[in-house]
Amino acid sequence: MTRSRLVPVLAAAAAVLLVAVSAATAAPQATSSRTATVKVAHRAVGQILVDSKGRTLYLWKKDTGKKSKCSGDCAVDWPPLRVSGKPTAGRGAHRSLLGTTKRSDGSRQVTYNGHPLYRFAGDRKPGDTNGQGLDGFGALWWVVSPSGSQITGSGSASGGGPGYSP
Repeated sequence: MTRSRLVPVLAAAAAVLLVAVSAATAAPQATSSRTATVKVAHRAVGQILVDSKGRTLYLWKKDTGKKSKCSGDCAVDWPPLRVSGKPTAGRGAHRSLLGTTKRSDGSRQVTYNGHPLYRFAGDRKPGDTNGQGLDGFGALWWVVSPSGSQITGSGSASGGGPGYSP
C-alpha cells in the first residue's frame, strides 16, 4: 500500500478507536454487587426508593409481575439493580417487600413489592429524578414509594437541593 493510501486508512482506524473508547467510558454502569441496599429518601416527588448511593430507583410499566422485560438497549439506558447475594433493606425500606428475579442473562435483579428495580442513565448524581414519567421502550417509568407502588406525580428534575437526604 502506498503512503498516500495508508494515511487515510490509519486516520479512519484511529477515528473508529476513538469513538469506541468514548462510548465505553460514557456508558452507564449497571449496579451489580454481592449485596444491594434499597432505602428511602425524600425528593421533590415525595418519599422514594433509592440505592445505597442515593440514586433513584424506578419501576417500568411494561414489566409483568416479577419478570423484567428490559434488556439490550433498554438495560443500557435503564440499568437493572442487580445483586448476587440477598438485597438489604436500608432506612425506611420494608424487608418483606424485597426480593429478586432471574433476568434473561441469568443474573439476579432486585425487586420491591414484586416490581423489578432500575436506575436511569440520565440521572447523573444522587438526587436526580430525570427518569420520572418518561415513556421509553414502550411504557412509562415511575419512581417507587416505600409501600412499593408507583408515584406518578412530578417534581423538579433534580432533587439534590435542600430536601435531598441520601
